[in-house]
Amino acid sequence: MKKLYIYPYLLVLILLGSGVQAQEQPTLRDRANQLYNEYQFAKAAQLYERLVDSKKPRQSDLENLADCYRKMNNYGMAENWYVRVLEDSTSNPINKLRYAEVLKANAKYAEAKKVFQEYANKSGSTSEIDLQIKGCDSAIVWMQQPTTHKLRNESSVNTALAEFGGYTVGDKVYYVGEPDAIMFKNVYGWTGNPFLRVYSAKHNEGNILKESNIAEASFNNEPYHVGPVASNKEGTTLYVTRTHPGKEVQKEKEDRKRYRTKNLELYIYTNDNGTWNETPFAYNRVNEYSVGHAALSQDGETLYFVSDMPGGQGGTDIWYSERLLNGEWGEPKNAGPMINSTGDEMFPSITKEGVLYFSSNGWPGMGNLDVFTAMGAKETWSKAVNMRFPVNSPADDFAYTVNDITNLTEAGFMSSNRKGGLGSDDIYSFTYLKPKFTVLLAGVTYDKETEESLADANVSLLDEQGTLLAKKTSESAGRFEFEVDVEQAYQVLGEKVGYIADSAFTNTNGLNPGDTVKVALYLDQLKQGKTFRLDNIYYDFDKFNIRKDAAVILDGLVKIMKDNPTLKIELSSHTDSRGRDKYNMTLSQKRAQAAVDYLVSRGIARDRMIAKGYGESKLLNRCVNGIKCSEAEHQLNRRTEFTVLEL
Repeated sequence: MKKLYIYPYLLVLILLGSGVQAQEQPTLRDRANQLYNEYQFAKAAQLYERLVDSKKPRQSDLENLADCYRKMNNYGMAENWYVRVLEDSTSNPINKLRYAEVLKANAKYAEAKKVFQEYANKSGSTSEIDLQIKGCDSAIVWMQQPTTHKLRNESSVNTALAEFGGYTVGDKVYYVGEPDAIMFKNVYGWTGNPFLRVYSAKHNEGNILKESNIAEASFNNEPYHVGPVASNKEGTTLYVTRTHPGKEVQKEKEDRKRYRTKNLELYIYTNDNGTWNETPFAYNRVNEYSVGHAALSQDGETLYFVSDMPGGQGGTDIWYSERLLNGEWGEPKNAGPMINSTGDEMFPSITKEGVLYFSSNGWPGMGNLDVFTAMGAKETWSKAVNMRFPVNSPADDFAYTVNDITNLTEAGFMSSNRKGGLGSDDIYSFTYLKPKFTVLLAGVTYDKETEESLADANVSLLDEQGTLLAKKTSESAGRFEFEVDVEQAYQVLGEKVGYIADSAFTNTNGLNPGDTVKVALYLDQLKQGKTFRLDNIYYDFDKFNIRKDAAVILDGLVKIMKDNPTLKIELSSHTDSRGRDKYNMTLSQKRAQAAVDYLVSRGIARDRMIAKGYGESKLLNRCVNGIKCSEAEHQLNRRTEFTVLEL
């Protein structure tokens, strides 16, 4: 979820000017810095990548490049570049903090905790750092013991743009989305996408969303962001958050840049024979603060909402207003410190049983925004409890609403920008099942060369789509166990610094609850002089550019290089014997160089790699010139390898 949605949600920032002075002939760095200061991070990153591809790149260029990817929420790339940034011992301590935050966002909780502690030791511990460390400790436990929530991406309504905030009203669901730019020309400069609008979709059995369209209602006829939406039980009254369309109300300065800002306001829409009549919430104060994210109690007598109005516990808090005898809403009251923190609370929803769900970054959590729950009403609540994994993830998880409760299950919708989605923010349906009997998946991690058990390997359990289901560390004898469902397919991935990862695929078809399925993972140790083959790296005929399928494999090598910062390699490419010898040598050199260039673009220093093309000089079989061989035999020789030069 984009940062502007959070501080406070849907805050509109419009850049007025920057500190970069125009020049008649701006240099590449001038252009990169200007784009960076204008928040055009994707374009700035492309220029910074060119600048840092040198023997002695400027530290400021590396820092800005890493920050570009962090602000674009591309945490994988951000991690790569922060590794380079921190190679300089004089680096600003804030970079270590940013690196720790990025590691946490990439679910590397043990590593993140270590870096947070290093930052605290150097810069002094704070409540914010203590919170981050507690979140890392908790996340490790939660990923080892996931809840029985089952999440499904609602791919029929999700797009490459943002969709979030599903709210059920009868047989349809309202949600917020970014429209196609062809339909809406008015766009938000930060994202380059149109301003948010309210959509509706049909709500079918099993919480499946279908047939989505932009809601044909007057509240969508606003110049800026509209949504999210809440409703009364009947669907006749809607509480809609929208960005104030009037004159900008604040001017803020940051790093010599000026912004105009717009706050949020809450509007109440009542349906009169198909016409929506609007009434502003009595406590909108757009000149002072934002109000939005409404949630109505089941009896319709208490309206909860989010605001950064004075008198709160932190940034944005959950507040409430009670309905008066005359039907108006009473003076807002803070919902109290049991749920509100020194951070930001938002996206409240409440069930008829008095269960509150909300998102926060102010309590220990797995990511930035986590979903929490509490029991109570108004200002009296039980302690906020994290909903744990898989509801929460290293990303932003929010807008958790329940629309169906039975003795055995609980179902509804939530939103997340976690990995594996279709866009920046996606809507997920969920089902929570009471714990049931399962199959035990048991395994051992081994050293491939010695065949001895290997302890302290990170073992991840994934489904057949590659979604992370659980994660733990192998024990002293290399053992690990997961509880899994019957009639399902799984992938198990083992990783450890200093080793090449290994994975295994298995399934529980035909097994009964209580049965055990076993797997073995063999991790290959990195040693000087040892050569490793990178399987499934293919090139188009007579080409040397890196294809998308090859990039996925090379990303694995990026991870190895990043996890082993002293590792230096020769990256080699080989051809089969078909074609002229000299031509094959030239082509293989270009392919090896293209692979090195790709790793450089992913944050690996060029001086850690040597590109070497061997043509057909190192064939692995009998298929030399003049010998007739099968395509499979020739394919064996067309390979990409890396050899450890230093470790």
